[in-house]
Amino acid sequence: MKKMQIFEPAMCCPTGLCGVSVDPELLRISAVLNSLKKNGIAIDRFNLTDAPMEFVNNQAVNQFINTQGVEQLPVTVVDGEIVITGRYPTNEDFIKLLQIPANLLGETSCTPKDKPENEGGCGCSGGKCC
Repeated sequence: MKKMQIFEPAMCCPTGLCGVSVDPELLRISAVLNSLKKNGIAIDRFNLTDAPMEFVNNQAVNQFINTQGVEQLPVTVVDGEIVITGRYPTNEDFIKLLQIPANLLGETSCTPKDKPENEGGCGCSGGKCC
């Protein structure tokens, strides 16, 4: 199994889901990570405020911050290699980088074109496709 780590800028709390206005992207990331965790896939998430030594101890991230600065966070690392900088992984990124099915993120892993045309409709029922 692939090992993913997300190194985030300094935030007021480990998830960044605090304060008056919550960033929708942080909310999405928290939901995705919770869904993955429920399916046995743990992703390490490090916030510069709460886990500064993780940034120091990870050689690739440490070098990245020294050359690019903390303004370029978040950084996503898979199996020790930086794969995304300056943004959080999209749901598609999680699927591709971790080589997991889309349904682990609460998404469907098929599209209407996957259903034979002679079955009628798009293959969706009850608000869920396939």
